[in-house]
Amino acid sequence: MNRSTPSKSAESRPATRTAGRRESAAARGQRTAAIVARLGRAYPDAECSLAFANPFQLLVATILSAQCTDKRVNMVTGGLFSRWPTPAALAAARPAELEAVIRSTGFYRAKAKNILGCCRALVDRHGGEVPDSLPDLVKLPGVGRKTANVVLGTAFGRAEGVVVDTHVGRISRRLGLTKQPDAVRAERDLVTVIPREHWIAYSHWLIDHGRAVCTARAPKCERCPLEDLCPKVGVKPKSRKKDRLP
Repeated sequence: MNRSTPSKSAESRPATRTAGRRESAAARGQRTAAIVARLGRAYPDAECSLAFANPFQLLVATILSAQCTDKRVNMVTGGLFSRWPTPAALAAARPAELEAVIRSTGFYRAKAKNILGCCRALVDRHGGEVPDSLPDLVKLPGVGRKTANVVLGTAFGRAEGVVVDTHVGRISRRLGLTKQPDAVRAERDLVTVIPREHWIAYSHWLIDHGRAVCTARAPKCERCPLEDLCPKVGVKPKSRKKDRLP
């Protein structure tokens, strides 16, 4: 079981949330506790799907994951880290060679520039080590709050925020836990309602949930463990098929 999986006692008669109806702070807190408890039971083994062996590899993989699937990133990073295993080695790579290796992840020129700049900063400012503080991480080229939170939470086990990727933002809005389409603003809302001890796991849970059940275009609400807790914000009701004339 995931160490952050909530106990069953955390869920106590949550109120159903209806879209368009105002929710009190107490009711939202109770509903959020139930959401967290059910997600933890539904996805006890959820974890980061990026392959990595150390904080440096996770940092580079996360930069590559922008607008790209984790599966595709994992197909690229094995060869990348075999060729350039350390920040110093990667910092010395020729841009054209790095671009060729990461081309399939998309936006490869911008990503190569950010990775090279990031690795040079790691060597120059941090002795070739990935810092374990948010202020230091976000000063690195190509590293924003999302990437920093991924590294801090997954590589260092430090909950400094909630990782808000496409799945996390979309599902959190459907659940009525935020209205913000902007990731930074959505994170500000989420850290006020999600208990800190679940900040890291919450993102992993929602990513797995978004892939398996709460998909973007056709969510499988009938098999969702959160169905009675979700106001289904932005979800169009399924239209009934009209009977065909004989």
